[in-house]
Amino acid sequence: MSLECLTMEISERIKQRMQALKLKAVNLVKLTGVSKGTVSQWVNGITNPSGQNLISLCSALQCSPAWLLTGEDDSYKKPSHNTSIYSGLIGSFDLWDSETPINDDEVALPFFKEVELAAGNGSTLVQEDTSFKLRFAKSTLRKLDVNPSDAACVTVSGNSMEPALNNGATVGVDTSKKTIVDGKMYAVDHNGMLRVKILYRQPNGGVKLRSFNIDEYQDEVVDYSDIRIIGRVFWSSNFH
Repeated sequence: MSLECLTMEISERIKQRMQALKLKAVNLVKLTGVSKGTVSQWVNGITNPSGQNLISLCSALQCSPAWLLTGEDDSYKKPSHNTSIYSGLIGSFDLWDSETPINDDEVALPFFKEVELAAGNGSTLVQEDTSFKLRFAKSTLRKLDVNPSDAACVTVSGNSMEPALNNGATVGVDTSKKTIVDGKMYAVDHNGMLRVKILYRQPNGGVKLRSFNIDEYQDEVVDYSDIRIIGRVFWSSNFH
């Protein structure tokens, strides 16, 4: 997908949300704090919102950056005070350790992380980290049609998924969904590296790994045998 095509699609989604919420350009200026000219460029597909402007715009349009950037997420509910704008979902979460009591309507989701192998050759292994878990409301998982026993969390490393996911962001993954659906975001174990990418199937058993930060990171095509799909991303937060 070309950058020009991506820009035009983003502008169409901006206009769609403006129409749904009965917002005018002047309303976006007030809500985002940017100039009238900047809003005009977004609406007309001349430039894309990014960084803090993207966060402000998604807050005004009551949508998630994932949907605005790709159209893949149809969550339009405005987040609550303790849920990241990047999730586009309503639901509370909290980090806890083994000493923290868990409520009846909560479930503890495990983390995956990279662990350096004892051989000392620089190789890593992706495995579950039992030292910390993330608490989710069961009602939130039910809304997302995610079975708590199939849910886990991973931490994003690096800036390849910006502006949607910053370095250190946390994502929730449904480990029951390992079949690749083109254009969806997945957590994968790529030869011992824990990565969060948008996946596309390729001919002859290949898989394309795509980043949001297309200015710095080109698409990668790898053999399916080189990756282990941990699960499909269903939630994200930049609180870290």
